[in-house]
Amino acid sequence: MNTPASDKFAAVDLSTTFNTDRDELDDTLRLVRRGDQYYGDQVFQGVPFSLGQAGQPNVILLGESDVEVEIRVQQKASYVLFLHAVEQASARSMDGLPEFGGEGNELGTPVSDYVLEYDDGTYTTAPILRRFAIQQSRTGWGASSFAAVTDVAHAILPTHTQQLANGGPAAAYGQGETRVRSGRDWKSERLWIYALPNPESGKTIETIRCRRRDERSAIYAVTCTELAEHPLRPRVREKLRLKLPEGASLNALGELESVDIDLGVVISTQAALDYDRAAWAGDAPDVQPQQSSSEVVIEYAAHPQAKLYIGTGGASQQVYELGSRPAGIAEIKPAWRPVRIRTIDKDSGQPVAVRLHLHGAEGEYLPPKGYHRKVNGNWFEDNYGEFVNGLNQYCYIPGECVADLPLGEVFIALSRGYEIAPVRTSVQIEPDTEELTFELERVLDWRPNGWVTADTHVHFLSPQTARLEGEAEGINVVNLLASQWGEMFSNVSDFDGATTIGAREFGGDGEFLVRVGTENRMQILGHISLLGYSGSMIHPLCSGGPSESALGDPQELTMAQWAQQCIDQNGLVVMPHGPRPQCERAADIVLGLIHAIEMMSFNPHNSQIDPYGIADWYRFLNLGYQVPVVGGTDKMSASSQLGGIRTYAHLGDEEFSYDNWMQAVRRGNTFVTVGPLIDFAVEGLVPGSTLEMVSDGMINVTWKVASVSLPIDQVEVIAGGLIADSASFDKTLTAEGSCEIPVSSSTWVALRVRGSYRGNDGDIAAHSSAVQVRVAGAELFSAPDATAVLNQIEGAMAYVDTLAPRPEATRYKQLRVTLESAHRRLHERMHQQGIYHDHALHSDEHPHEH
Repeated sequence: MNTPASDKFAAVDLSTTFNTDRDELDDTLRLVRRGDQYYGDQVFQGVPFSLGQAGQPNVILLGESDVEVEIRVQQKASYVLFLHAVEQASARSMDGLPEFGGEGNELGTPVSDYVLEYDDGTYTTAPILRRFAIQQSRTGWGASSFAAVTDVAHAILPTHTQQLANGGPAAAYGQGETRVRSGRDWKSERLWIYALPNPESGKTIETIRCRRRDERSAIYAVTCTELAEHPLRPRVREKLRLKLPEGASLNALGELESVDIDLGVVISTQAALDYDRAAWAGDAPDVQPQQSSSEVVIEYAAHPQAKLYIGTGGASQQVYELGSRPAGIAEIKPAWRPVRIRTIDKDSGQPVAVRLHLHGAEGEYLPPKGYHRKVNGNWFEDNYGEFVNGLNQYCYIPGECVADLPLGEVFIALSRGYEIAPVRTSVQIEPDTEELTFELERVLDWRPNGWVTADTHVHFLSPQTARLEGEAEGINVVNLLASQWGEMFSNVSDFDGATTIGAREFGGDGEFLVRVGTENRMQILGHISLLGYSGSMIHPLCSGGPSESALGDPQELTMAQWAQQCIDQNGLVVMPHGPRPQCERAADIVLGLIHAIEMMSFNPHNSQIDPYGIADWYRFLNLGYQVPVVGGTDKMSASSQLGGIRTYAHLGDEEFSYDNWMQAVRRGNTFVTVGPLIDFAVEGLVPGSTLEMVSDGMINVTWKVASVSLPIDQVEVIAGGLIADSASFDKTLTAEGSCEIPVSSSTWVALRVRGSYRGNDGDIAAHSSAVQVRVAGAELFSAPDATAVLNQIEGAMAYVDTLAPRPEATRYKQLRVTLESAHRRLHERMHQQGIYHDHALHSDEHPHEH
């Protein structure tokens, strides 16, 4: 919509007063780039102005000191608004040092006098000073006028991704994240609007006499108003809830686009959110509001006498006088009361970091100071200490924050991982409320019993933000991974191969750690996470071309070579986000280079543990590769919850450190979870162990599961990929049991837990690593799984031989030998088992031989 003109103003006709054609002005006064926009009736900042026409005198030039121009007004006014500009200041020097006068930083010079003459013969004179009431049209940054505004309104900018979603051209990356651009900055030329207060507003102004003093200037238009409050000063940000008039609609992002305010700026429009109060007070793990299709929350900054315009189809509009609060508009209480919010551990009384959500009575999000009012959940945009889950927005606070809250009821949610009871409640904010303190209580004891948590896969955050989010989510180890996307590199300068942020030796408390590693990636062969290694960064970060590495990069090595280098540098090698990509990962597991397989979920409220990733992991267990399971989020945006899927690893009696955590993962007593916690043993042996049986027979399995909020539906004992025993529950939070299962041949046993944030039957919420069971020393081997894994290795070889951008000969031979070694090793195992198999189609360059 074009900005409408306010009807609170009356433009003065200057057609007989203009004395110069602006095209005849010299370069110090002439508008070079924006001249065509300054003819005829115009609206600037919601104020109507009547400018001159092209090809005739259309500007008042105060060019000579002895020239006085008389403007006939003949109306009352509380303010007289001038659209004008002073000539460009020449650069000056002082004691041989240049100043910035040429950019408009000169101030205080008396440019002209504007004399208001009244109908009773009296008058008042207003001096027009440079940078106070007037400024030059072209300025450098920071040279704004103190008492005048530009003719260019502030611009509200959608984020890069929002603009694309609405079908428009993308906003400049980075600039879109600012959400706004000042009218002072985003146009290279501008005129200035000055509202001259009239001290005799009860009198009729007959004329205005304008005369030059020390500098030349040009007046383009004059407008009068009888508004009591300053016409160019908006109030601070306000919100209202509007029932959509007939014909108004929302866009794909739930925003009302056809909306404007005459004397102000619409900051945002969003479909209103309605929360179920009973559900908020209940124990559901995730309470989402309903998004209204008939009401919106409009946030704006405007003059109290502004009008709101809503497009209702075609050229029609619904107009609302904001000063009178018309029907269809509900006031949202202003958030003006600063309240300090403190979160403490119930047992120690010490402050603890938490994830925090606040909203008001109309469902409006209430961020603390320093956080976004609208959390940006898009990839690589606004990677700060925030999280957005569905329609709920959160921030991470380090034990306290200050939030401006409305008086009345405010709703609050606090959480701190999977062993601390979450808090979801409401409070009353009174005029004298200064502080709110909340206690968080540990209700599960896995951490005191030697378990530590980790997210194996986080991107883009700064190390300190990663540590804050980790502490708030109850994650003891955050693995922040540097990597490359095309020609964009992330977190590379945060890597030093030595520092564990948060460790005692580096000044931390030793409980919440961040270590920068790398995720090394290739488009076809796959991705590999190299955690905690020491020394130099392992390069290249990515290889083989887009979208992982740059266009034209060669396929210069295999993931196996990366893995071996990480092992040589005392790191932990994790195969991320199973099962994808399903290519070279098979060869690396066969070669014994992989310490763990990662299950990944960006946000468990949207999707939980991937059953296909689990099935792919089972395939390797079925072949006897005792690879533990870990959990990582691959967090790359605020819509991904750090630690939403996480690794639990058992340290036993060892002191917690990053090195000891890596060793615990290697030992294999781990489980991955989006909520429920697991304690599991086979004949007293924990995951990562091997049970040796002389012959077939029965084995005893014991288990215990517990959850702070996500209900548990079913617990399954898995043997060799199949359910050997199960127990069903009516959404319990704790359960334990035991069973005996028969074993007739070598296999593996693990525990799988089902439960869902979304109420879906069959969602996998947790899974333990496996105990391997060997009967009479026989190795585990599954013919169908061996064939599938061999096909994956052959796929990697086919890619290397055909499509991969080929490196120089020596490197090509090295990467080819690596894949051949894995293929030969599994191939020989299959022949030892007497398994006939066909080979996948392969290149003539390296034919298979038997």
